[in-house]
Amino acid sequence: MSPAVVDLSVVVPMYDEEAVLPLFVERLRPVADGWGVSYEILCVDDGSSDGTPVLLQRLRREWPQLRVVRLRANAGHQAAISAGLARARGTWVVTIDADLQDPPEVIGEMLAVARGQGVDVVYGVRSDRSTDTAFKRFTARAFYRSVRAMSDVDARVDAGDFRLMSRATVDAVNALPENSRVLRLVVPALGFPSASVGYVRAPRAAGDSKYPLGKMIRLSVDGLTGFSIAPLRFATWLGLVGGVAAIGVLVYALVALLLGNTLPGWTSTVVIVAAVGAVQLLALGILGEYVGRTYVALQARPAYFVAHDSLEAGSAPVGTGGGAPVEPAQPAAEPVAAPAELGERVETVQPPVPQERQTRI
Repeated sequence: MSPAVVDLSVVVPMYDEEAVLPLFVERLRPVADGWGVSYEILCVDDGSSDGTPVLLQRLRREWPQLRVVRLRANAGHQAAISAGLARARGTWVVTIDADLQDPPEVIGEMLAVARGQGVDVVYGVRSDRSTDTAFKRFTARAFYRSVRAMSDVDARVDAGDFRLMSRATVDAVNALPENSRVLRLVVPALGFPSASVGYVRAPRAAGDSKYPLGKMIRLSVDGLTGFSIAPLRFATWLGLVGGVAAIGVLVYALVALLLGNTLPGWTSTVVIVAAVGAVQLLALGILGEYVGRTYVALQARPAYFVAHDSLEAGSAPVGTGGGAPVEPAQPAAEPVAAPAELGERVETVQPPVPQERQTRI
């Protein structure tokens, strides 16, 4: 983290947000200038393929507090947020999407609640989701209630990735070695003091959703397998139920044989074999999810690679909302990261070879 600390960092993951980006900046900038604190708007470009990078560079020249971090390739929504958290300089850090479904006006209220109540996390809770489809509302509530029932995570129902975190919370998240993070579950799992602020979820201002059904299912699977072993126990119970059912079928077959009521039954045989096979495949699939997560964790591959950070170029000054910009201190040289830190560049410097050794070589 740069020594030029700001009061508030707003981390905004972006992927192909060319259509909504001007609307987002037009709405966020006057709100940010009214906070009365020093801030930075850290936009993480998640390998966009449209005009998002060009727009960000143009907007950065017009808005001094705008900072751009570009990833080399699309790493996913959660990885983009993790990249922003790893580079945010704020004493407080807010994460928000650029689609304007989460209102930027609530950020000031979040900051006031955090300071007034002395909590580390303030969740933005969707008190009204009428703009979402009935299917999305049902599946979202089912997911959060399932996580609460099958794990010790006190996940807020109808709370997504719109939240404010203290520096202690951000540092704790950055210290976690997990690769496939689901931050809407990771943050509650820390157990830090928290509060919530309700808001009405608006329809997407422009562009298309970046979370289709397939990605939502993948996120749900990662969340459940990453925070609970209940699916493994479910597979065990399936095996026990299948064993009891097999014993019942065996008793029925023996009784029918003794009574002379046996008839060749192709249908019953196929049904039993298919049912047992389905249970076995389901159990293997659940086990495979956990084995896969272990395999990925052992590989320890970075979740993202940073291609560019406008702050490192010395062109993102620190500004104070509602006042004149404040010149930042000169950033110190970035320390060499340990190999275990995700998404950071590892540089090694070879010591100079002694003259005598050079002659021998």
